[in-house]
Amino acid sequence: MSKVAIIGVGDVGATLAYTLQLSGLATEIVLVDLDKERAEGHSLDMNHGLFFIPPVRIYAGDYPDCKGAKVIIITAGARQKPGETRLELVQRNAGICKSIVNQITPYLEENILLVTTNPVDVMTLVVLKSSGLPWGQVLGSGTVLDSARFRYALSQRYNVDARNVHAYVIGEHGDSEVLLWSSVNISGIPLESFWKGSRIKYTPTPPSQIEETVRKSAYHIIEAKGFTNYGVSLAMLRILGAILRDEHSVLTVSTFLNGGYGLYDLCLSVPCMVSADGIERIIETPLLAEESAALQKSAGVLKSVIKSLGY
Repeated sequence: MSKVAIIGVGDVGATLAYTLQLSGLATEIVLVDLDKERAEGHSLDMNHGLFFIPPVRIYAGDYPDCKGAKVIIITAGARQKPGETRLELVQRNAGICKSIVNQITPYLEENILLVTTNPVDVMTLVVLKSSGLPWGQVLGSGTVLDSARFRYALSQRYNVDARNVHAYVIGEHGDSEVLLWSSVNISGIPLESFWKGSRIKYTPTPPSQIEETVRKSAYHIIEAKGFTNYGVSLAMLRILGAILRDEHSVLTVSTFLNGGYGLYDLCLSVPCMVSADGIERIIETPLLAEESAALQKSAGVLKSVIKSLGY
């Protein structure tokens, strides 16, 4: 049985619950929210569609109902406002995450805690430190979505299926994130060779333009509709699939670093092998000197925020 608990059923949590329901990955989904009526409403609405999908038990619950969940997902938190950076959310959401962890701690055993509350790297550290769980059992959604945005931007530029584009974003899930141009390839072919060998004549897009598009994606969406929910929910579902199917997939989730990449005592995104045990191992990808320097700078941004929280 794969039981999943979702704490916080706002725009992201509710969309994730629905996406998870359609996937057939979980046999039991429990929705937990301070607004119990909203959680009840979502569960009833989802249950009315059970005729059309694989069987799954869906219900609104409370913190004790998290007991026995393979994965507990924390999406609760204040919403990012138009023009507000993810890091500006830190004080409000740190208190929310600590409160949640304090209430679920009595029910934690072999659970995996998956965090998507922003700023996700800092909140992942807050949840890890507050829970007392081993580092591999606590991970954040990190730059899985950012990497997908990078791949989408490249796929649009070179007119190729995004699933054939291999590209990673590491570091902070935010403005200081690092796009790894040195490892970009399309079906194993380096980017510069791919476009040069095509019959279609491409005008190379400056990397800075693509980087700006990737970094500002969330801001544009928030300005347009007030929040993001679809992309992040699908990114979370991808991580859930790696855990619940024991896939040993390499994903750029946010994880605790204590020496990896020369970084210590913080959480940020790097390629990790994700399986039923959570994070099985951190993969140290070879970086160019400028990429390594950018990662160190990104870590410095997060360190200053972490310090402000007293960690």
